[in-house]
Amino acid sequence: MENTTQLYKIRHSLAHLLAIAALEHDPGAKLTIGPVIDNGFYYDIDFSEGKAPTPEDIKKIQKTMKKLAGRKLPFTKRTLTDDEAKKMFADNPYKMELIEGIMKEGEKATVYDTGEFTDLCEGPHVENTGEIDTDAFKLDKIAGAYWRGSEKNKMLTRIYGLAFETGKDLDDYLAMIEEAKKRDHRKLGKDLDLFTFSDLVGPGLPLWTPKGTVLREQLDGFVRQLRDEHGYQRVTIPHITKKALYETSGHWAKFSEELFKITTREGKEYAMKPMNCPHHTQIYARTQWSYRDLPQRYAETTMVYRDEQSGELGGLTRVLSITQDDAHVFARASQIKEEIFSIWDIIGTLYKTFGFELRVRLSFHDPEHFEKYLGTKEIWEKAENSIRDIAKAREANYFEAQGEAAMYGPKLDFMAKDSLGREHQVATIQLDMNLPERFDLFCINETGEKERIVMIHCAIMGSIERFTAVLLEHLGGVLPFRFSPVQVWVLPISDAHNEYAKTVFDILKKSGVRAEFHDESETLGKKIRNGKLQKIPYLLVIGDKEVEDKTVTLESHTEGNKGAVPLAELIKNLT
Repeated sequence: MENTTQLYKIRHSLAHLLAIAALEHDPGAKLTIGPVIDNGFYYDIDFSEGKAPTPEDIKKIQKTMKKLAGRKLPFTKRTLTDDEAKKMFADNPYKMELIEGIMKEGEKATVYDTGEFTDLCEGPHVENTGEIDTDAFKLDKIAGAYWRGSEKNKMLTRIYGLAFETGKDLDDYLAMIEEAKKRDHRKLGKDLDLFTFSDLVGPGLPLWTPKGTVLREQLDGFVRQLRDEHGYQRVTIPHITKKALYETSGHWAKFSEELFKITTREGKEYAMKPMNCPHHTQIYARTQWSYRDLPQRYAETTMVYRDEQSGELGGLTRVLSITQDDAHVFARASQIKEEIFSIWDIIGTLYKTFGFELRVRLSFHDPEHFEKYLGTKEIWEKAENSIRDIAKAREANYFEAQGEAAMYGPKLDFMAKDSLGREHQVATIQLDMNLPERFDLFCINETGEKERIVMIHCAIMGSIERFTAVLLEHLGGVLPFRFSPVQVWVLPISDAHNEYAKTVFDILKKSGVRAEFHDESETLGKKIRNGKLQKIPYLLVIGDKEVEDKTVTLESHTEGNKGAVPLAELIKNLT
């Protein structure tokens, strides 16, 4: 969120009110940072021993905040000299550390006064607290957080708050959150028997059940079908590599902390692959290519492994084993636009199929921290200008974001809005002019000379794990017929109908429909309820009339009872 918006200013100002109220609760508390986040704000605080707030304390702190907001307290900015800043915050080691950082950057510390309270802050804020609707915010939860995100530092108390411009906006958000709880992919995954986790296997390592594996394969099959239409070839690579590959690519130096490293019994160093691109460069490099052979398009769905911190793992959205529907295009610079447009078409088809709205983030490098990236500033400028020109030519709904690029190149990150109005980063297209340099990848051009190529990275789902989580929550677990692990239940009303029902079941299976036969000694009503809880697209009820007429009565999960349908017509429609 841009820090110029009124909502940003409201949220930032509420973080200061939270700090004031927290100090009223514990005058000895040490304040650290209180930033704005997507749905509100938080403040990390080092409370005195025994004074960490309880849920009851949080209610009192919130009540204090509302009183403060009603007083129309002004926010006034001041710039301090280095000596003034150090003197003002001499008893707070966290603020002193921040001030030292500001001084190293050659900047001056600024503070905001709110009544008698003063906090180190760049702003901006509302003019006064009268601009804050006291019905439009609430304190949400308490969590632990290490100072500066490092486990080596002290654990602080983080208090989260929700904040919006109006009370209605807050109520709408809370209603969405309640609906989101019902749609939580972890709950749906368990209810629909799609995946599980084991303490013996470890956190962040999902185990996919037979039904979950069908869903994965159907999703991957759809992406493969779309890619086949655009000339991609399948490749296969190993899951480990010598250290030398990642030293050449630059990942060993820039990505070392997230690598799972292996030392063989002979003392050789290997790594579990955290991405596939360095391997794919070596498939391209196996032979000398003419310009007539380009582009070369390699696709592979495979797992990669990243050593994420355990506290960051959650469900399928953050895992250690990541299944990427990955592809790399090796092309001439003159082919960049056409190839990216082709990938964009694939992405558009996939997400339109599931009813997502898309916009695009142009993820560029952070010019203040160029040391995090591979290559030269000239290469980055050229790549980013190409990405920007392509977005304009596509007439896309896009925005730019510094600091979101991959270490080797800028990206087109596709942001999908789900049925609850939440936005998720999903597919990505990355333009890479650095790895071709590092691996000396070229083609022979029309004049017989070596020509440096470019590399385009693209993941349509991003990762199957995260896409599955987003999709389940977007659809509430109600998957389209093609992607449902079980598409049809065949339900005979009694034993007398089993023979014909079994015939229907066998015909469905031979036709490629994923069907289950349910002849349990339960009432038909219970069988139908169970089928609906399992979100089965179609239930086929078979009784005397259906046996006599060679039909089935069709119960659709989304459309209800559709009446009797001739068996031949049903098979034709389903297949």
